Amino acid sequence: MRVSGDLREVEAEGKMTIPPWIFYFVLLNHFLGSLARPIYPLPSKLNKDKQKLQTFRPYNIAHRGSNGEYPEETAAGYMRAIEEGADFIETDILATKDGALICFHDVTLDDTTDVTNYKEFNDRQRTYEVQGLNVTGWFVVDFTLKELKKLRVKQRYPFRDQQYNGRFSIITFEEFIAIALDAPRIVGIYPEIKNPVFINQRVKWPGGKVFEDIFVDTLLKHGYKGPYMSEDWLMQPVFIQSFAPTSLIYVSKLIDSPKIFLIDDVTIPTQDTNQSYWEITSESYFEYIKEYVHGIGPWKDTVVPPHDNYLTTATDLVARAHAYDLQVHPYTYRNENQFLHLDFHQDPYAEYEFWINQVGVDGLFTDFTGSLHKYQQWASPQPPADSSANSLLHQIALLTEAYRSQK
Repeated sequence: MRVSGDLREVEAEGKMTIPPWIFYFVLLNHFLGSLARPIYPLPSKLNKDKQKLQTFRPYNIAHRGSNGEYPEETAAGYMRAIEEGADFIETDILATKDGALICFHDVTLDDTTDVTNYKEFNDRQRTYEVQGLNVTGWFVVDFTLKELKKLRVKQRYPFRDQQYNGRFSIITFEEFIAIALDAPRIVGIYPEIKNPVFINQRVKWPGGKVFEDIFVDTLLKHGYKGPYMSEDWLMQPVFIQSFAPTSLIYVSKLIDSPKIFLIDDVTIPTQDTNQSYWEITSESYFEYIKEYVHGIGPWKDTVVPPHDNYLTTATDLVARAHAYDLQVHPYTYRNENQFLHLDFHQDPYAEYEFWINQVGVDGLFTDFTGSLHKYQQWASPQPPADSSANSLLHQIALLTEAYRSQK
């Protein structure tokens, strides 16, 4: 059935009945669209009685949104992840030429946008050094926000659904925040300070501010504050993450929200201090970094190394992190056979079972939020709101955080 431009015509033809509110909603959307601004206004915050964040089981962290279904870091992907049951929606924050903060993973636009389709941008291709390597492409830092809004994003992996390619635009950090705050229940955000060394080399802000300052200013502007499990944090949960330890230490002086130190493969040094994996996971470094961060986010293959696509013996990384009162949120869990080790027999639920019950992690970054949520609903359903055990654990967490903040 074709729906004409005027919904009232369809109703007059007797093909369907349109409630009046739908007609006015369409008119409102048409009006908002004509303003050439995103239809993700900052939240009204009228709903003060949202369902609380679950804290009794490992966190379901929607890695770049529900990007197993939609192109990564898009409004549609984040909304879908919330619908599927994400506890946190995760994003990577980069900066544009004119200093705007956007949600985008790569420093180049090549792999996940249609930038090559725009003749006016043909002369923007550059070669820059990024983390010690020469990289050639169309870089985010060479485009203004207005220019980037022209582009459309696409699915990164060719074996995933391609039907949404070209439908969605890059979103800003503030638009991402608006999606979380407008959710029908409390949903946390998990933004990453992405490639801060490179960004600070290429983008300058007034008053001598740096990337990290603008990042924190944005969080504070929208009410994100408070240590882990504090009242403020539970109302607007956030974890701040980065692979750059100096960035985490810097922002710890600006905001008291919990921070997660990301850890890459054993062969890759930190991007700012050039420390090896062995240095940053040593006892002395854990002793040092625990004063600034609330946990670590390791690549899962550094926790349980594979050999010939089978898992070997797990390291003691999780146990040692827990000994320093650090949470562990490994990345990235994906349903496809290309990413599942053979031990799991093509069953993503078996992988979740292993990591949650045998390894004992505190959160999981997943491309398939719905799968993890279904597993957790089956394996550890939501306890009653008045559960005395759950209440006791919450009180213990509050006392622990109060003690940590006084040290």
